[in-house]
Amino acid sequence: MNTNVKNQNGYLKKLRASFPRLAKRHGTPLFVISRTLLLAQLAKFRKLLPRVEPFYAVKANPNPDVIRTLAAEGCGFDVASVPEIEWVLAAGADPKRVIFANTIKRPEAIKYAIRHRVRLMTFDSEYELNKIARHAPNAQVVVRIKVPNVGSVVELSLKFGAEPADAIPLLLKAKRLGLEPAGISFHVGSQCLQGNNYLDALELTRMILNEAENKGLNLKLVDIGGGFPIRHFDSDPDWFAEIAPALNMELSRLFPDDIRIIAEPGRAIVGPSGFLLMSVIGKSIRNNKHWYYLDDGVYGALSGTVFDHCKYQFATLKQGPTQLTTLAGPTCDSLDIISTAEELPELELGDLVYAQNIGAYSIAHATHFNGIPPAKTIFVP
Repeated sequence: MNTNVKNQNGYLKKLRASFPRLAKRHGTPLFVISRTLLLAQLAKFRKLLPRVEPFYAVKANPNPDVIRTLAAEGCGFDVASVPEIEWVLAAGADPKRVIFANTIKRPEAIKYAIRHRVRLMTFDSEYELNKIARHAPNAQVVVRIKVPNVGSVVELSLKFGAEPADAIPLLLKAKRLGLEPAGISFHVGSQCLQGNNYLDALELTRMILNEAENKGLNLKLVDIGGGFPIRHFDSDPDWFAEIAPALNMELSRLFPDDIRIIAEPGRAIVGPSGFLLMSVIGKSIRNNKHWYYLDDGVYGALSGTVFDHCKYQFATLKQGPTQLTTLAGPTCDSLDIISTAEELPELELGDLVYAQNIGAYSIAHATHFNGIPPAKTIFVP
């Protein structure tokens, strides 16, 4: 085991030991984001893909401390709305390192972006291109193409992406409209477990760049999107580390050094930095199985089980023989069942249960259903 892994394991042990103190001080449910783990993930991304500039996908977790920390490290940002632009610029982000990557933008959002010197924008249809030309005539535009999402947990090509055959005609029209065609983007789907999705998309992108050059288009940007997978369970392999070597080889083979490569990681940066602390607020025995009702659930920070198709690892600091249990949330909706097959020791009212690797697409989706507020969020060293 190398020193970095030992240090991180030691840090995680200390952090988990602090959970009862943090819960007593702040109450539960409590969403804990670790600055140390956030920076470790950013460093890991840069180490695994040294040529790729990370533009953090703010939608994954828009916590102000997360944004400020990443901005201070020179990270770029992928934004999808006026508030997200406001947040990253307020945190000190360079507008030149911000991409407005929502392919369906409100006209007033386009005008706001260009007024604040955010010029780089994606599009995937002629309608969007005309809209950008009308409201941001000096914008740099990146065409998002549709690529295979096979094996990804969340399929994104159903809603987004132009057909690859339409990429060049769209970019030529962008030039005729007075816009600056900048490059090509794609997204292989969220939590992508198939490295071939990236490789196939890169081959397709290279073919489009070749055709663009023949048509007199000088494209110098490739945006490889997000989807870089993380481990949600201790037993999971490190998929990202396994995918990265082949991805680096293809980037070197297909794109000369004058082609800028960016990506839009969200989960890969913030996912492992988050923990959700919950208290047992009720218990029962149903069908000969223990049920524990927690003070957060699928309408709160565990919303990723619905919107992100995600499964989380639940644990408790309590020791003892385990038994098959069901965890449920605090609302009056029977949809609010978190898990029906957890191995946990017998718990009492007030005991803590926590979920790890929950930093992305969780608290960002949380609602106030039943009048129950989302978990309080704290940022720890």
